[in-house]
Amino acid sequence: MRKFLNPTALANPSKDSIFKTLLTLLSSIMADNQTTVALNIGSQRISMAVFENSKNGSLIIKSYGSESITADPSLDASRIAQTRVAIADLSQRLKIGKSKTRYAISGQSVFTRFVKLPPLQEDNIEQLVTFEAQQHVPFPLNEVVWDYELIEGSGDKEAVIVAIKSDSLDEINATVNEAGLETQEVDVAPMALYNAFRSTYGTSEEPVLLIDIGARTSNLLYIEGKRFFTRSIAIGGSSVTAAIAKEYNVTFAEAEHQKVTNGLVALGGGHTEQLDEAVAALAMAIRNALSRLPAEIARTTNYYRSQHAGSAPRRVLLAGGGANLPYTLEFFHEKLNLPVEYFNPVRNIAIGKGVDASAIQREGHLMGELVGLGLRGIGKSEINIDLVPVVVEQSRAADRRKPFFIGAAAALLAGVACWAAFQKFASVQAADLARTSREQKISLAPLKADIDSLLKKEAALRSIADQYTNAESDHAFWMDALSEIRGAFASDAVWLTDFSPISGLEVTQLLTNKAAESKKNIKNVVKAEFAATQYGVSSLDNIQTPALTNSTGKASAKSKQQTAGQTLTPTTNAIRIKGFWRANDKSQDLVLERLKILKEKSSHFNFTAQDPTNPKLTVDLLDGQNLTKIFTITSVAGKAGELGLPFEITLPLAREVAIK
Repeated sequence: MRKFLNPTALANPSKDSIFKTLLTLLSSIMADNQTTVALNIGSQRISMAVFENSKNGSLIIKSYGSESITADPSLDASRIAQTRVAIADLSQRLKIGKSKTRYAISGQSVFTRFVKLPPLQEDNIEQLVTFEAQQHVPFPLNEVVWDYELIEGSGDKEAVIVAIKSDSLDEINATVNEAGLETQEVDVAPMALYNAFRSTYGTSEEPVLLIDIGARTSNLLYIEGKRFFTRSIAIGGSSVTAAIAKEYNVTFAEAEHQKVTNGLVALGGGHTEQLDEAVAALAMAIRNALSRLPAEIARTTNYYRSQHAGSAPRRVLLAGGGANLPYTLEFFHEKLNLPVEYFNPVRNIAIGKGVDASAIQREGHLMGELVGLGLRGIGKSEINIDLVPVVVEQSRAADRRKPFFIGAAAALLAGVACWAAFQKFASVQAADLARTSREQKISLAPLKADIDSLLKKEAALRSIADQYTNAESDHAFWMDALSEIRGAFASDAVWLTDFSPISGLEVTQLLTNKAAESKKNIKNVVKAEFAATQYGVSSLDNIQTPALTNSTGKASAKSKQQTAGQTLTPTTNAIRIKGFWRANDKSQDLVLERLKILKEKSSHFNFTAQDPTNPKLTVDLLDGQNLTKIFTITSVAGKAGELGLPFEITLPLAREVAIK
């Protein structure tokens, strides 16, 4: 179900669905002569394959290649250029030319949310999912490209919503186009992996966990029958390389070389005692870095079971370049206490002439995304997420309109030729239709009151549903915000002790001479004595919404509504976190470094604000003097022998959350 923002998205919910169905049928009809170019864009590895459809309907791989790019975080500025060069080299090597390409982007580049839907008629599904997207996507819908798919196999109706910022997608698409390829479809790596799994292993009733370890992130796919759940975790091969670089005080490139050349994963039970001392030390450093991943898997499994009524996995499949190190499989078997094997999405795929069969078998666990994209080309994919950029959608729309324009022109010519002969007949028919319409209007008049009553009931039910969906959205917001804080401040030199929501923070005023007045309005949402609060008594403080003013000092429209008697629900718009930092080479700048990491990956905290001197511009809150005005990072001199020094930070939220 293609989702692209336009004014008629809600008025004509079935047009895209009809087109998509027709396109799938057309793909099936033309599959015998169809070639699919698949491209997987990873953080460190770019791979490409060309597939054709065999006579029995399965895939044949006609050519395959891959290129590696640097994963060094210090060279991120050149990553786009490296990716473009790698794609162009692969295109030339595989002799693709300017072909239309289906490519997959990484799970970390998109926002993914699984939502449960109330039992409604099929005609209302698209409107309901659009409403859910407005609630869950952390950006205005006119700034993103998004799509959804309904998930089969669960008791309740469930949908997966996938969204990406339009400017980010345009940047990726421009890289592909500048390398000489045209865009046909844009998929997401976890969805392509799921399609490859279903095609290879069928409908497995046994719960399976597919772990795809990439360079920067790992994708976790929980699969049960026809339903699935996915989450991306910011731990991958680069995390291991960074740990080695830190342990041995070497460059990232040298650490990567040592990992690939001499690295292996240490196992328990005295495994390293049989190894050379240097190799054993390197293996332990790798084991310690990878040990964070099983802990995140356990947390994700608990969330999947509690929030989505899923089952704990009974089997594990490993995929991705991060699983290449020796003893990785044994490590996860030891940590998860489950049967573990490598994902093999190519076992049902025929290998064409001239393709290195040994390379395909050796790198099969790295080709899941390519196989999933190939299945899209022959119309045999289970999940069809399509995040095409604006320019591609406009081209599609123009292609869809061409047959209508041709038909309209033909109809016009035929109508002019027949108009004189059928004019009288048409007028008689029109009169009959008018009379029939009047009779129907009279017969339906008594039902108007019943319809009006049902519309009122619908409005009341919708109001109740909005309260539930808003509450669930706020609940998920806090869980995700806490997860982002925990991930960004994961350091052995920094630990957090307090996480408190606050209300009344006015970021723009803090950047002006009204900072002192603004700070007076900041209030704690949770009572200080909440730990001693008796059962049944709310721990939330009684927050009164203050009168709001705009940049000119006059009462805002929101304040005027309050004055007019409309009750405004108090909200929290920031959090205050407290903790300690241990003495280190960076001193308290280590805390600022953690903040910058949070800024790069956060979607729940706001690090920009409107420029008080020019409302058309925005300012970076971590830049220059703004840092001390907004992020109140304080510390005090520690006493001799103290383990750590305290700090306190105030973080504005990306959106306001109601206090209930």
